[in-house]
Amino acid sequence: RAMAAGGRGWFRALALGVSFLKCLLIPAYYSTDFEVHRNWLAITHNLPLSQWYYEATSEWTLDYPPFFAWFEYALSHVAKYFDPQMLVIENLNYTSHATIFFQRLSVIFTDILFIYAVHECCRCINGKRAAKDILEKPTFILAVLLLWNFGLLIVDHIHFQYNGFLFGLMLLSVARLCQKRYLEGALLFAVLLHFKHIYLYVAPAYGIYLLRSYCFTANNADGSLKWRSFSFLHVTLLGLIVCLVSALSLGPFLVLGQLPQVISRLFPFKRGLCHAYWAPNFWALYSAMDKALTILGLKCNFLDHTKIPKASMTGGLVQEFQHTVLPSVTPLATLICTFIAILPSVFCLWFKPQGPRGFLQCLVLCALSSFMFGWHVHEKAILLAILPLSLLSIQRAKDAAIYLILTTTGHFSLFPLLFTLPELPIKILLMLLFTVYSFSSLKSLFRREKPLLNWLETIYLIQLVPLEIFCEIIFPLTPWKWHFPFVPLLLTSVYCALGITYAWLKLYVSVLTERVPVRQKAE
Repeated sequence: RAMAAGGRGWFRALALGVSFLKCLLIPAYYSTDFEVHRNWLAITHNLPLSQWYYEATSEWTLDYPPFFAWFEYALSHVAKYFDPQMLVIENLNYTSHATIFFQRLSVIFTDILFIYAVHECCRCINGKRAAKDILEKPTFILAVLLLWNFGLLIVDHIHFQYNGFLFGLMLLSVARLCQKRYLEGALLFAVLLHFKHIYLYVAPAYGIYLLRSYCFTANNADGSLKWRSFSFLHVTLLGLIVCLVSALSLGPFLVLGQLPQVISRLFPFKRGLCHAYWAPNFWALYSAMDKALTILGLKCNFLDHTKIPKASMTGGLVQEFQHTVLPSVTPLATLICTFIAILPSVFCLWFKPQGPRGFLQCLVLCALSSFMFGWHVHEKAILLAILPLSLLSIQRAKDAAIYLILTTTGHFSLFPLLFTLPELPIKILLMLLFTVYSFSSLKSLFRREKPLLNWLETIYLIQLVPLEIFCEIIFPLTPWKWHFPFVPLLLTSVYCALGITYAWLKLYVSVLTERVPVRQKAE
């Protein structure tokens, strides 16, 4: 309704505008992920299915689920018309102009699904905050926050990945659930899991919501569950969707007896607790504390410097890592912490049902909890919380405040991904434009309510400016650069981890203390 015929023009303009910007970024810096996907094109194009998850000519072996491998296979049959040499497995780090153009263009083209998903999400907005000015309409603000999301732009179209169409699948599944098209939503999410398994983080939100809203068809007058309303047919239909999608994806490898090999590629626990770029989560704070205690211990002669691993003092955490002072963390410990962190949000979704809004809150909390405590979390995973939180930010001032804190700190934490000088002004300019728009548009949307951020939150976010100046300008000019090269990354991760932890806790407090009207529970 909010996306009526009159609104289609501005949505097309936003979509075309961001697509044009993506085209301008084609010559920009790209990371090793560019070679990762080139190698996957070559593997799937040249080798039979039975060798996809065994091929190891390159260090960048295939470690995504089968649907993504088939996606690369399909792309490879278009790639051969641009430059067949990119499909040669032995051509490691091959980067002809045609290869760069094709891979960049493939990301832009597949983003069409993301654009469609954003359109469908905008249709779900109820339009209670109708405005005469198109720039103040919630649907317009949401479209900009999603289509022009700074993090997605730099991760996909500079750093290089295919997150756009994957987030498109996720947002489309969210839209279908909001529209009460439950089977479509379940199907889309099941397919998504077999494209990229990181979305397992938010699977509890989908599972509980579908069980509560679709498998149980009615509530009592006080909002409690009517157990007799359980539908065996609905459970069977959901089970069939999950089984059929899983059979289609994993079935061939099960027949070949290669399922253990596929699983070992998808979950490589030997990669270590933290990613090379420290994700700004609890483990970044934990590891920074370990480093601080190590330095203190050495100065106070509590520790023997000959027994301290050099890597723990001079670099980021790569591969398996043992903490020096604090207990080392195992994959099982992170799994338990993640489970405990997710549990309250799942209970709220079951016992305090709020329809799609409650589902989105649980989804964001699942994503954030997994980001905070997961094993070998990538800093890019923060987008898994930021994008769905955009849908909540235009509905309530409370959520808008949390969104601004999480988005600003989460996006800033992605800066170390782009470390080349030509990209410095690009990332700063794009970040500034998106951040200024986010603050101004949400402030305008909730102008009748109290300020979105308090003075302490405002000061915290402002301090990101001197932090960036120190990391990008001052530190490289000091002799510390050669002795402590990890300092800018450590400072960025730790400072952003404080903001993300605060946003996570603030959202949790909001969800746990929120009172749900009985009528809303019953509905």
